[in-house]
Amino acid sequence: MSDTDIAAARAAMDGFMEAFSAEDAEAIRTRWYHFPHVRFHSGKVTVFERPEDFHSIVFDRKGQAREWAKSAWDYVELVDAGPGKVHFRVQFSRFRADGSRIGSYKSFYIVTLKDGRWAIQGRSSWAE
Repeated sequence: MSDTDIAAARAAMDGFMEAFSAEDAEAIRTRWYHFPHVRFHSGKVTVFERPEDFHSIVFDRKGQAREWAKSAWDYVELVDAGPGKVHFRVQFSRFRADGSRIGSYKSFYIVTLKDGRWAIQGRSSWAE
């Protein structure tokens, strides 16, 4: 896998985080996620088959995200890369409007190349 492909996969991670913090669900659906999109969380597996299936309890300010204002990567580490797929070990934090941290969450993200575009297709985390 080329450094250019790895950089493009990493750029998808950053684009997603920017869109997520802006609560831009449309950008997430159309640019930063591939579908079906799989999420392992809270003892269950959620599959968003189509873009219109995507929703986030964070945007609804539920659970751990009750006071959420934005999120940011603490780190994004390359685990492995191969033809059409990159794995990242990450940690992200959620923040309140005053900048105080709600919590930090270790996760694993899978970014794939599909239809000429790098986007997130799967993730596993301990966040709600």
